[in-house]
Amino acid sequence: MYNVYILFSDSTLKYYTGSCQNMELRLAHHNSGHNRSTKAGAPWKIIKVYHVVDRTEALRLENKIKKRGAKRFLSDEGLAG
Repeated sequence: MYNVYILFSDSTLKYYTGSCQNMELRLAHHNSGHNRSTKAGAPWKIIKVYHVVDRTEALRLENKIKKRGAKRFLSDEGLAG
């Protein structure tokens, strides 16, 4: 099982989209400052997690979200504020 996730940073007011198998470990990695693209926004909070069956489906959904923009994608679902 894979997860596609959308994170939000209150300090930078930005969204981050990614995919992984272990959501808890991945979030800890983002918030630890070890990821160059997310260290400025720590602490990140989980906005939405989508569970998919395999890596191919995860990458497909992740790319779809990134292409549309996380905020816009969420607003289409009625989740963005």
